[in-house]
Amino acid sequence: MKAYRTEKDSMGEVQVPEDALYGAQTQRAVENFTFSPLRMPVAFISALAQIKAAAAQTNAELGVLSKEEALAIIKACEKIQKGHYRKHFPVDVFQTGSGTSTNMNMNEVLASLVQQDAGLTLHPNDHINLSQSSNDVIPSAIHLSALIQLDKTLLPALEHLRTRCSRKAVEVSEIIKTGRTHLMDAVPMRMEDEVRAWGSQIRQAEQRLESMRSDLMKLPQGGTAIGSGLNAPRGFSRRFCTHLSNRTTYRLTPPDSHFAAQACQDTAQALSGQIKACATALLKIAEDLRWMNSGPFSGLGEIALPALQPGSSIMPGKVNPVIPEAVIMAVAQINGNDASITFCAQRGNFQLNTMLPLIAYNLLQSQELLANAALALADKAIAGFSVNERHIEEALVRNPILVTALNPVIGYELAAEIAKAAYASNRKVIDVAVEMTDISRAELEKLLDPAVLAEHD
Repeated sequence: MKAYRTEKDSMGEVQVPEDALYGAQTQRAVENFTFSPLRMPVAFISALAQIKAAAAQTNAELGVLSKEEALAIIKACEKIQKGHYRKHFPVDVFQTGSGTSTNMNMNEVLASLVQQDAGLTLHPNDHINLSQSSNDVIPSAIHLSALIQLDKTLLPALEHLRTRCSRKAVEVSEIIKTGRTHLMDAVPMRMEDEVRAWGSQIRQAEQRLESMRSDLMKLPQGGTAIGSGLNAPRGFSRRFCTHLSNRTTYRLTPPDSHFAAQACQDTAQALSGQIKACATALLKIAEDLRWMNSGPFSGLGEIALPALQPGSSIMPGKVNPVIPEAVIMAVAQINGNDASITFCAQRGNFQLNTMLPLIAYNLLQSQELLANAALALADKAIAGFSVNERHIEEALVRNPILVTALNPVIGYELAAEIAKAAYASNRKVIDVAVEMTDISRAELEKLLDPAVLAEHD
């Protein structure tokens, strides 16, 4: 039989598991919110602990909390920040929209740890939550956790993908292939340009994500319930940002308007949009790889992706492009998360958005998925694919669209006739052009040289 203890809050007594570090309010949330197995991400809990530590330090500096009490709270926060006590944060993501249950969960766990480690009896609301409310704590934690994950996880993963693209571009720099538009043959190009374009697309996505950092570094902490700062000492917000900046190395500042920062989640929505745009870039790369790998005999067959696992339970020897497929599914999830975040951001009624936990969860999940997808695409697809040069060359020389190079010499209409004739007879363009123009074969060989046609400024 599981042992319980009796805890009390403003609503009365509650039975709480004997070994739980949390108290009555968390237990009520556990019983009330049984929607899913989803819990707030570790990154969010860690950021929340950092916020509590900086708040305690600020409260001590402003004389509303003793230095001994603040130090005990900070030490407890540092333990949580390191990833300890994860099982003591059991509240469902689908909870009260302000995230009050998660905030109180943290307050109660910290109070228990302070009691255990320092022998001090601190109240979850009166001491741990001093000069704070869920309404400024949770939005601040959304910004801080998203910022940390952006810098430590997502941007490094995208840089790694971009570097892989650059290295692969060098490897394939001598290969001329058929370009494609509308999935149809187009003029020749270097495979190097194709791969470098992927890297360029990723770099642009990185730059857009990096531009979000300045807005994420604005924290509404100190606005308390609605943005007016009631129950926080004068100067709390700026001092808090200074202390948290020192703990995180970020240059954190109060927002231009606490009221706006707590009433809306525009920054989170904008970041989600940039994550989705970056995911779209990964989708483009993954789809290109799938098409280029298709076959090996009845598809394009330009490349062979690394063989990672058997592709079929019934067709022996079949190998599928599993990494691009997994990346595409991750992108689908990110698109869904963005739609959810957009819906949530639209629920900023008067002085508070009441969809904060779901915004936090989806935003952090999208970043994690995108980072992992980028790493997988880089290391398990792009880095190791081989090129079927012979097949590429055979398709290239038979491409009737090579005739485009003759437009300035013979005009579009005659060039079109040559292309049609080449299609119809399944012959090389140069052979048909010899018959239909007065240009020498030697000159045509120069004009129709795929390597020359693939050159650019």
